[in-house]
Amino acid sequence: MKYFLGIDAGTQSIKGILIDPATGWCSEPVAVHFGRDLPQYGSPDGFLPNPDSRIRRANPLMWLEALDLLLERMRRADLPLSQVDGISGSGQQHGSVYLNERFPETLKALRADLTLAAQLTHAFSRAEAPIWMDASTTAQCEQLRAKFGGAEAIRQRTGSDATERFSGPQIMKFAQDEPEQWAKTATVHLVSSFLASVLAGENMPIDYGDGAGMNLLNLHRLEWDAEIAKFTASGLLNRLPSCVPSTQAPGRLAPYFAKYGLRPGIPVNVWSGDNPNSLIGTGGSLSGRAVVSLGTSDTYFGTIPDLAELPRHGHVFGNPAGGFMTLVCFANGSLTREHFRSHFGLSREEFEREIRQTTPGKYQLLPWLVPEATPPVAHPTLQYNFDPKQATTGEFLRALVESQVLTMRHHAGSRRKPTQIRLTGGAAASPLLRQIVADVFQAAVVIGDTTEAAALGAAMRAANACGGFSFEELTECFCTAQATVEPNPALAGTYDAGLGRFEKLLLQNLH
Repeated sequence: MKYFLGIDAGTQSIKGILIDPATGWCSEPVAVHFGRDLPQYGSPDGFLPNPDSRIRRANPLMWLEALDLLLERMRRADLPLSQVDGISGSGQQHGSVYLNERFPETLKALRADLTLAAQLTHAFSRAEAPIWMDASTTAQCEQLRAKFGGAEAIRQRTGSDATERFSGPQIMKFAQDEPEQWAKTATVHLVSSFLASVLAGENMPIDYGDGAGMNLLNLHRLEWDAEIAKFTASGLLNRLPSCVPSTQAPGRLAPYFAKYGLRPGIPVNVWSGDNPNSLIGTGGSLSGRAVVSLGTSDTYFGTIPDLAELPRHGHVFGNPAGGFMTLVCFANGSLTREHFRSHFGLSREEFEREIRQTTPGKYQLLPWLVPEATPPVAHPTLQYNFDPKQATTGEFLRALVESQVLTMRHHAGSRRKPTQIRLTGGAAASPLLRQIVADVFQAAVVIGDTTEAAALGAAMRAANACGGFSFEELTECFCTAQATVEPNPALAGTYDAGLGRFEKLLLQNLH
């Protein structure tokens, strides 16, 4: 049997999963919760408290201690670690880690009788790592836009507008604010490439999926953008690892990890970010597929073969299965739906019943109860193409839910609508929402049984890169459908017309 290990280093926890592609076996996830299991780091939510809500950083030693504890727990759970033939991982996207010149030597000399945290404590040029939640780099983003022709010009080069939480602006702020510590920095890693380097005992590359979330990777050439890097920080190009396809496995497991039963020398695939790994783990990475997550925020992931047509908003990352992926986040998701359900005093069953009694596609609205990320809207507003006082409760609620899905379709940015949508998130349990998503997109909606998509995606990537299994067969094996909802073709014209009215309303209120 050949087993493959996937590790997901998220915001609040680190998790591990084993898979056996030959039999379709997948282990239960093993987890370490940073706040609960490692309280000594004072990070109950995975980051260090700060009175400035824009600043969100973590202690990278916590991630190292968590990795040790995770592998020990997997060993104690009698998982077949000695039969693992390849490892890959997922790191919370956009986090950056700053290492000094001692890092490579320390990795080569790791001793099994000491912990990772104890041995690497002096290898950092910066004690804290800014994570994806950090929004303290507004000034740096403005500098990047001013230098390189504005938001759209940067997006055309790197796949995203200059974004506060992205690693490039974070590096820029560090170099500007702490030049002495920047001078001591020999390597800048992402969370993903940092932990992959620890496993391999040497500096590992950054993959295209995670590298695209830095505002530093030129997506057209798939190499670091020398002009942007030079402007971001002095000597940055010499401090960045190489950037490579997600399918490469250039590392070999360091001897240190033999103490957990793993075999030194097995391949280590380059890690990627949590979003690219989740695309794989939900089964959405194959051509013509998309993923819609209905959560606190609603999120649309889509596959695109090339950069001929970028989405109107959002981000473009590398798709580990080949080509690219779009990611568009909508702040007005489940919390907005729940607000209006509560406003009308309805149970969830009553909410759905009210909507079912109305005509599809009749009305549209802009559902911006809170400031919106896509399109960027700083102030909450509700705008309608109907008189809300004349509409029934069900008509208002249908307009809300349908418009939330129409805005996804509008901003998806693909020349071709997806033929299949993998639906995840808490609200995906709603039969009504499943059907509306299917009807608006005119695509089959598939509900999977994956609860740990990033960890599973990492394990599948290990099986692909280290075991030669294709993503098609891995997806068929591990991303099985619990339910499939087919669209009603009779509503195709209804929602095409509704999309046109929605886009007109959108245009009227953005200019």
